[in-house]
Amino acid sequence: MTQPLAKRIPAWKVPSFCRSWVCDQGSLTKRLIDASNKQFRVRVTFLGWDVPTLDERRILKVQERSLALVREVELLCFNQVWVKARSIIPVTTLSGKERQLQYLGNKPLGAYLFRSKGMRRSELEFVSVTRQNEPVVFGRRSIFYLHDKPLLVSELFMPSVFNKKDSGT
Repeated sequence: MTQPLAKRIPAWKVPSFCRSWVCDQGSLTKRLIDASNKQFRVRVTFLGWDVPTLDERRILKVQERSLALVREVELLCFNQVWVKARSIIPVTTLSGKERQLQYLGNKPLGAYLFRSKGMRRSELEFVSVTRQNEPVVFGRRSIFYLHDKPLLVSELFMPSVFNKKDSGT
């Protein structure tokens, strides 16, 4: 299998057919629940301690060998994967109230983030991801700060999210 090629792009290069999803600053979890008439669930595909990639370490400003809690999930609507997400939570973020982030299980991270009174979010960065013989996938990432403690959330929007008439596009 060939490795996907992710390329950063400016917001204006996100195609109009997917802009309302990819560029939305609100709670993706809430939007998916609404778009699927509550036929939404989270499937955890990986949860464990790992060293973030160089790019992830740079954006989070963590040391080279620092471990972080890495959580990869698929967000399913109507039993189809609509979004794939990867969250990087530095050890230093997992203190105080945020310690419970390591015990989310199949609960959506977005519900926790958008419920927190101490949450703020960085600007969105956008990417296009190309795999051989597959359609281009668009995504985004941003840093969420919970009481000034960072965590990085990256989301890729699968083509299925745009195929639904009532998906908000």
